[in-house]
Amino acid sequence: MLEASAPPAPFRLPMVVDEQDIDELGHASNIAYVRWIQDVAIAHSAAVGLDVAAYQQLGAVFVVRRHEVDYLRPVLRGERLELRTWISTVSAAKCQRATEIVRLGEPGVEVVAARSVTTWGYIEIASGRPTRIPPGVKTAFGVTV
Repeated sequence: MLEASAPPAPFRLPMVVDEQDIDELGHASNIAYVRWIQDVAIAHSAAVGLDVAAYQQLGAVFVVRRHEVDYLRPVLRGERLELRTWISTVSAAKCQRATEIVRLGEPGVEVVAARSVTTWGYIEIASGRPTRIPPGVKTAFGVTV
């Protein structure tokens, strides 16, 4: 497995916790965290030129194979968050993406609310079978080929 160096600054996506994210206990639900992890991955991919249309043109796409999430602190309605993500490792047909969900408070005060590692498999769209990640896709995410 090829270790990918984290970019100088991870891809960042700001957001505010919405009412729909809150569960019956009054804090963001685990489902919201997993959705945010996926949302920041998709936004990062689009930001490097790999949106849905680009993957369709390549004939292959990344799909989630596994999520590991460590929930460290609660997140509440109306709080400002920053979702941060980067590719941490790459192999022939899969990669791992690290993500942090960070609560933003007063200037300079940040609290990591969750950390995750997601394994993404690269598959042919037509067959659903694993296929090698092309060098151009690796390069787009800052992975040295």
